[in-house]
Amino acid sequence: MGFFDVLMGGGMPDEKIQQMLNDGAVIIDVRSPGEFSGGHVAGSQNVPLQEVAARLEVFREIGKPIVLCCATGNRSGQAANFLKAQGIDCENGGGWMQVNGMIC
Repeated sequence: MGFFDVLMGGGMPDEKIQQMLNDGAVIIDVRSPGEFSGGHVAGSQNVPLQEVAARLEVFREIGKPIVLCCATGNRSGQAANFLKAQGIDCENGGGWMQVNGMIC
C-alpha cells in the first residue's frame, strides 16, 4: 500500500497492521449489520460507523489496540480518526478482505 492509499483512507501500511494483528489486536468492522452478515473477518466485532461515537466507552474498555475495517477503508478511516482523537489506540486496516488476508 502506498503513501497516497494511506492518505485516502486505505489504511496503514500492511506491516504495521500485520504486527498489530499478530500481537492480538481486536478487529472492529464499521460496516452496516447487513454488510457484516454478508461476510467478515472471523472473530471481528461489528460496530457500524454511525454508532462509533455513541459507543465510545465500549472502545475504551477493550484494553487492546484496535484494527478497524470496512469495505474499502473509507469508513474505517473516519472511525480511526475519531477514535484516535479520543485517545483510543487504533489504526485503519482498510477493507475487511485485506485484513482477512493478514490473519495468521
